[in-house]
Amino acid sequence: MKNKIKNHFGKLSLLVLIIIISSCGRERSSTTGWNYNDPKNGGFEVVPYEEQETGPGLVLIEGGTFTMGRTEQDITIDWDNIPRRVTVASFYMDETEIANVHYREYLYWLSRVYGNDYPEIYKKALPDTLVWRDKLEYNEPYVEWYLRHPAYNEYPVVGINWLQATDYCAWRTDRVNEIILQREGILKVNYNQVNEDNFNTDAYLAGQYEGQVKQDVEDLNPAGKGTRKVRIEDGILLPRYQLPTEAQWEYAALGLIGNTQFERVYDRRQYPWNGHIVRNADEKYKGEMMGNFKRGRGDNMGVAGNLNDNADIPAPVHSYWPNDYGLYNMAGNVSEWVMDVYRPLSFEDVGDFNSFRGNVFKTQVRDDEGAIDEKDSLGRIKYRVVTDSDNIGRRNYTKGDNINYLDGSINDATKDSSDIRYNYGVSSMINDKARVYKGGSWKDRAYWMSPGTRRFLDEKQSTDYIGFRCSMARVGSPVGLGEKPRTSSIK
Repeated sequence: MKNKIKNHFGKLSLLVLIIIISSCGRERSSTTGWNYNDPKNGGFEVVPYEEQETGPGLVLIEGGTFTMGRTEQDITIDWDNIPRRVTVASFYMDETEIANVHYREYLYWLSRVYGNDYPEIYKKALPDTLVWRDKLEYNEPYVEWYLRHPAYNEYPVVGINWLQATDYCAWRTDRVNEIILQREGILKVNYNQVNEDNFNTDAYLAGQYEGQVKQDVEDLNPAGKGTRKVRIEDGILLPRYQLPTEAQWEYAALGLIGNTQFERVYDRRQYPWNGHIVRNADEKYKGEMMGNFKRGRGDNMGVAGNLNDNADIPAPVHSYWPNDYGLYNMAGNVSEWVMDVYRPLSFEDVGDFNSFRGNVFKTQVRDDEGAIDEKDSLGRIKYRVVTDSDNIGRRNYTKGDNINYLDGSINDATKDSSDIRYNYGVSSMINDKARVYKGGSWKDRAYWMSPGTRRFLDEKQSTDYIGFRCSMARVGSPVGLGEKPRTSSIK
């Protein structure tokens, strides 16, 4: 009898072991019990995923709460940056401003791909080098040499309007995702892309890009064709590069992560560094300027033999000291475009999480059968602003264009209704095309280096003191690569 029981438990233990081993072979749904990644169970795929890859040139900005707005006296008496406590989600931002060499790479690509048949695409992207001219200054050398000469390769690009900066971010998204797919063995390197035959992330995801495929991904769907394109669910492609929002830029510029103990910000910063002065207080660099700005009338760089900031015009993008996030020139050098539409009282209206004014919600253009319409002659998927009929029954928004929401019109009935309230061109320069730019520049006094200051310019205008840098959304956990999710210590 004992031997029978022993054999019975022996067989039972072996069965349990087999079940455990087999179950360890495939991950299983905790709600249905069906295996993931198993063609015999339908082939639903769940890829192992660690953390978001950090794109080229980017630095992780761990998000949090901060007081957005004025950190300096409101000497302009605009009352457009009233302090407001908000939370910014974690995101990525360029370590430096976009330099001339980076932008010339973009121009070269446009010329190579579109130059023969669509030369207007290249011309549209060209910086306005004439911004250097002044009626009573001699700046012709910068008109001719600043963008192109290798001596200025690492200097921030200027003469770029808001629309051009936005287009650059979209192009950069595609180039980064293209090289990722090449690295993963999905695409071959294609140096002969012309017109619509160029890699576009949206077109690829919509199944409208063939290109030179090296090897597609194995498709576990038993009803599939054996292989498939990379999908968002695979976690390989990166989110879009874009201009940072005003809240993101200001949060990153202040760099309060280096000024915080536990949950206490022990000194609210006036600049991206501690203290209320613009010189370095470190014993090793004592007295040296922390950024590139104009110290006083007619003083762009100091006296020969002892130049105070060593830059008469913009300085190379890696100049001076980075802030506590590792970002260079968040005060001085060049001012920078951000994504927001300008309104004086935005801080009273915007939400307190990822604050932003300028949402224009869009969707892909679709054909009569509901499929995504064919890409255009430039290889891009076409988008349109969502209509009121698209939003019937929706509670979180009712219109596609939300630039004027709570501000900008008497009845909010027309697209250009902001002109009604702000009397554009008569008593105000504010309309829906006015975009915010942040930070001081080489032509500005120290006041504008305070991250809370804000100015605006029409999105089609450019200057010799405004540049830009890109940002990217952080997906998943708010902390960095390799960090484990935090768990409660409460028993």
